[in-house]
Amino acid sequence: MTNKERRDAQMAYITDKELLEEQKICRIKLQKLNFADRSDFDGIRKMVKDLLGKSENAFINPPFYCDYGKNIEVGKHLFVNYNCTILDVAKVIIGDNCLMAPNVSIYTAGHPIHPFSRNSLYEYGKEITIGDNVWLGGNTVICPGVHIGDNVVIGAGSVVTKDIPDWSFAAGNPCRVIRKITDADKRKLFHDEEIDQEAWENINQKP
Repeated sequence: MTNKERRDAQMAYITDKELLEEQKICRIKLQKLNFADRSDFDGIRKMVKDLLGKSENAFINPPFYCDYGKNIEVGKHLFVNYNCTILDVAKVIIGDNCLMAPNVSIYTAGHPIHPFSRNSLYEYGKEITIGDNVWLGGNTVICPGVHIGDNVVIGAGSVVTKDIPDWSFAAGNPCRVIRKITDADKRKLFHDEEIDQEAWENINQKP
């Protein structure tokens, strides 16, 4: 097997010349994105669409960093805030209507724990999936192989090492489920503060 085939099969592989060429293509696109006019919102959207393997109306606030770009598949209306890093050695699949606060890091990449194996330059990538309507708080880290369900909120500063089920608010290091998100949370804004009446009426008018 080639190292590319091994990488895509989520097996141990070495980053060889073929894979470095793929990364080179990505870095050219990132250079363009990260030095773009920050007020050119339409232009940034076009660059993001060209960078990612799949997207629909995705927006990323530069700077943004990834290894390949084409291994990141996102649904509708992704918003990524400043200074996000996605190591997409393996697939990163993100659902619709997802939000990422500043400094989110998503790592599919890993290395053997023992130095004898690690010093061989073999590494691996394990797929990460994130469901629909997920909000990742600032400085969240998602570790290799993690699957996050639909309608999940991850608190700021969390390190997610295990799967998180649907409709959960989870936080901490390591990240754990704090409680379920329910209909009682519909009108909540910040802690126990509720959304004001005018905004609430506008929300309820939306299809």
